[in-house]
Amino acid sequence: MTITPTLSYLTSSIFFILSIRFLASPKSARQGNILGTIGMLLAIITTLSIHPASNIVAIIGTLALGACIGIYSGLKVKMTSLPQMIAIFNGLGGLSAVCIALAETISKSTSYLDNSLGLIIGAIAFSGSIIAFAKLQGIISAKAISSKLILFLQLSLSIATLFLCIIYILNGNPNIFYIMGIICIILGVLMVIPIGGADMPVVISLLNSYSGWACVGIGFSLQNPLLIIVGSIVGASGAILSYIMIKAMNRSLTNVLFGGIEKSSNSKSTISPQQTAQSGSPEDAAFIMENANKIIIVPGYGMAAAQAQHALKAMADELHNHYGVEVKYAIHPVAGRMPGHMNVLLAEANVPYDDVFELEDINREFATADVAYIIGANDITNPLAKTDSSSPIYGMPILDVEKAKTVFFVKRSLGHGYSGIENPLFFAPNTIMLYGDAKKVTEDIVKILEST
Repeated sequence: MTITPTLSYLTSSIFFILSIRFLASPKSARQGNILGTIGMLLAIITTLSIHPASNIVAIIGTLALGACIGIYSGLKVKMTSLPQMIAIFNGLGGLSAVCIALAETISKSTSYLDNSLGLIIGAIAFSGSIIAFAKLQGIISAKAISSKLILFLQLSLSIATLFLCIIYILNGNPNIFYIMGIICIILGVLMVIPIGGADMPVVISLLNSYSGWACVGIGFSLQNPLLIIVGSIVGASGAILSYIMIKAMNRSLTNVLFGGIEKSSNSKSTISPQQTAQSGSPEDAAFIMENANKIIIVPGYGMAAAQAQHALKAMADELHNHYGVEVKYAIHPVAGRMPGHMNVLLAEANVPYDDVFELEDINREFATADVAYIIGANDITNPLAKTDSSSPIYGMPILDVEKAKTVFFVKRSLGHGYSGIENPLFFAPNTIMLYGDAKKVTEDIVKILEST
C-alpha cells in the first residue's frame, strides 16, 4: 500500500489527538508529550518529502534554528515563567499564520477568504500575545484599564478590518491585504492592553484559541488536513478552557475583554481604620501545625513568584511523616497566571497527585481543617466575593479558607491582590499573618519542625 501525504498527515493528527488525551492527567502527561513529539516529527518528515528539493537546505536550516530555540527555552525557562513562555508560543503560532498568509498572497494565491482568516486571527493572536507577555513579565503595567477611547478604537478598527476583508475577497488587491494586516496587529495590542493581570488566565487560553483558528484558516488555504484538524482542536479546546475560566471567576467574556477587573467606585470598605491584623512567627506556625490533624495548603501566585513549591513540599512531608498530620492542597481554577499554573509547580516539586484537589472537591473540608496555610493567594480567598454585592469579584467562587480553625496567610504585606480590593480575611480573629518571602517563611517553618 502506498503511503500518501494525506494518510501521513491523518496519522500525525491521531498522534496529536492521543497526545492531548494523555496530557489530560498529570500521571500520563509525559507519555502525552512523547506522542505529540512523534506526531510533529511525522508531520515534518511528510512535509519535507513533498516539498521541492531546491529549498531543502533552507528549510532544514530553519528547522534546526527553531529546534535550538525550543531546546534552549525548555532547559532555561523557569517553571515560574511558564505563563510568559506560553504567551510567546501563542504569539509565534499567530505569527506563523501571518507569514504563510503573506507568502500565499505574494505567490498570487486565490484563496482570498482563507488567507484573510489566517491573517486577521493570526495578527491579533501575535500582537495580543506580545502584550500579554509584557504584562506577565512586568515590562508594562498589569493593571486593568477602562478607557472609552480604547473601546472606540477597538470598535473602529474591527469595522475597518471587516470592510477591508470584504473588499479583498472581492478584488484580491494585495495592498488591501497588507493594510488589513497592519490594522489587525494594532487591534491585537488594543484588545489586550486594557485587560488586567487577574484576567491573564482567560487571556492566555483565549489567545491559544485564536492561534488555533488561524491555523485552520491557513490549513484551508494550503489544503492541508493536518493544519485543519489540529487547528480545530486547539481552537475549540482554547475556547472551552476560556469558558471554564470565566465561569470560575463568575465573569462574562465581554467584561474580561472590555476593561477587565476594575475597582468598583460603589464598593465600600468593610475594614475600619482601627482594625489590625494579627501577626505571627514561623515558630508559632510550626507549633500549631505540628499539633494539627488536618492541614489544607492553598497556593497562589505568591508561591510561584517566590519559587516556594519545594519548601512547601518539604513542610508537608515533615508534617505528614513525623507528626502524622493529614496534608492536602486546594487549587482554585484561576490561581496563578495561567490555567493549571499551580498544578504544574506542585508537580515539579513531586507533590503526590492524590494530595491535590480542585475547588469543588476540597471546599467543604475547610470546616474540618485545623489549619489553612495560604501562600500568596489573595483574591481567590477573599470573603467579599460572597458578602459584598458591590465588589468587583462578587459571585466569584472562592476557597472557604475562613472556615478552618486557624488561617495562616503568608504575604510580604497587607497589599491588595490583582483585583485591587482589600481582603477582610487578613483581619479575621482566626487569621495569623506570616510576613516575609514565602519561600523563606516556609523554609524557617521546616527547620523548626525538623529540630523539634
